[in-house]
Amino acid sequence: MASAKSHSAPGAGAHGGLVSVLGSNLEAIAIFRMTFGALLLVELVSRYQYLLPFYSDAGTLPLHLLRPKIDTLYSAVCVHCYGGSMLYLRVLLTVQVGLAMMFIVGYKTRLASIGSWFLYLSLSLRNTWLNFILDRYFHHLLFYSMFLPLDGTWAVDSRRRSSSSKATLVTPATIALKLLVVWIYWDAGYGKFSDPLQGWTLNAKPLPALDTYVRHTVGARYMYSLLGPEGLKLMTPTVPFAEMCECPQLCVLSCTLFCTDTHNRNDSVSPAIALIASYFGQNGVLYGTIAMMCFMHVGIAVTMRNTVLLSLVACTAWAFFLPASVGADLGLTQISPTSKSPEKKHSTRRHKFSGGVICLFVLGSLWFETLSSHCNQSMKHIWSTLLHNRWNVFIGAEEYVTWEIAPGRLADGSIVDIWSKTDDVSWEMPGTGAPCTSTARAGRWRSYPYLAELKGEDGEVLWNYLCEQWDEENGVNPDNPDKKLLRFNFFMLQADVKPNMGFSATRKRLIHSHDCLSRSNFDINANSEAAQLPFKVDAKSTKDEL
Repeated sequence: MASAKSHSAPGAGAHGGLVSVLGSNLEAIAIFRMTFGALLLVELVSRYQYLLPFYSDAGTLPLHLLRPKIDTLYSAVCVHCYGGSMLYLRVLLTVQVGLAMMFIVGYKTRLASIGSWFLYLSLSLRNTWLNFILDRYFHHLLFYSMFLPLDGTWAVDSRRRSSSSKATLVTPATIALKLLVVWIYWDAGYGKFSDPLQGWTLNAKPLPALDTYVRHTVGARYMYSLLGPEGLKLMTPTVPFAEMCECPQLCVLSCTLFCTDTHNRNDSVSPAIALIASYFGQNGVLYGTIAMMCFMHVGIAVTMRNTVLLSLVACTAWAFFLPASVGADLGLTQISPTSKSPEKKHSTRRHKFSGGVICLFVLGSLWFETLSSHCNQSMKHIWSTLLHNRWNVFIGAEEYVTWEIAPGRLADGSIVDIWSKTDDVSWEMPGTGAPCTSTARAGRWRSYPYLAELKGEDGEVLWNYLCEQWDEENGVNPDNPDKKLLRFNFFMLQADVKPNMGFSATRKRLIHSHDCLSRSNFDINANSEAAQLPFKVDAKSTKDEL
């Protein structure tokens, strides 16, 4: 018989254990809002430095080159394509920053989330060359945020509301978000699991994937010294297992915790579920599972370059799995014995609308990944940016590392590296304390070397920007002509990954030769097949080539 002193579980009702599996509570949503919003703000502030080179008409992709390549819908949605002046772009980005601040503090969150999502999509469409998986995270999480009660608690606007922060809410957005997190890790894990070269297995040849990725930061080298090659080999298969199994396990945990929480009021609860609850340790195991996944992402941030923001954003998505007692467990709120889901007028109508929009979005992603034509997936349309929902990164072991240099000759005869903006040209692998696979220009500049296939006016504008940038930053004018950049060679350097943190001898491949005084560089680069072959790298060869 049910106990007379029993307490209703948060959000309990006809849904039973599915309430905890599919829903989320206001405190968990508030934790997501503040952490995710702070990271969004960091990302947007960092974009100011890229406005000139990548978004303005004075940069690498002016609007007169972009507009003929996109369709009418693209032109209408991308408000960043309405103008190419720095003033216009700074105003738009400042609006985005303001919306992110509103998002963080919980002020007008519906406006903040809708505006943030739309303007982030527009910014991504303005230059799709720059889009990484980080942008996919921001895009999808901002989209679902539009349908969440972001101002339910711990928000400026929550003072006007009387809803309980302990309530577990089941909405189309909470369901879609949890399914999204499951899909992200399943897709990433399955991609590693199905790698034809078996880079994430114990049978990886010649090296396991972790041994090739975890070597480019100081933290990675400490990790390597602690675990050694055998330790990394044994750890490698655990990564796809954690990605593919932890999310479904967490959903089971949520259901188990709900059933355990209600066993005092319902003596018909299955003993098997009670045993499972005892085995998993209730909330402690739930927190432990979330902590383990976040620890994995922090490990990625520490051991791999250019992954800090991506790893932290991935951690914020786990906030939706936090239990209803999270505020009390953190000492931020008092434990409330009963919590009822807040009832609002027109909530059913609102959920139907949000559910319809979310269904269209999900079905659109399925269409894009399975049925759309090659034309629909081109950069001419918005669909690639809007609907792309694949997360299979770091699939195989890294066979070689790459980095770039650009030796250039100045008017005074000196040779400089215009890519790293240094007076010395070094062919050594860059990095402080550890060899580095990344370019000397981090962030959005990482896309630049992969645009070498651009020809004609697109290529001229792209590569000539480096000439203009050098002259601008070094104060070149008629009274100071000595530092003017005359020409440069852009090289991609490669080194094979070897056991015991070793690398092969450096090879270099000429990507592009550019004459800053000419407007017909692609005529002289028509046949550069010989430049693709590896050859000796030294200072003398650099001077001879320039």
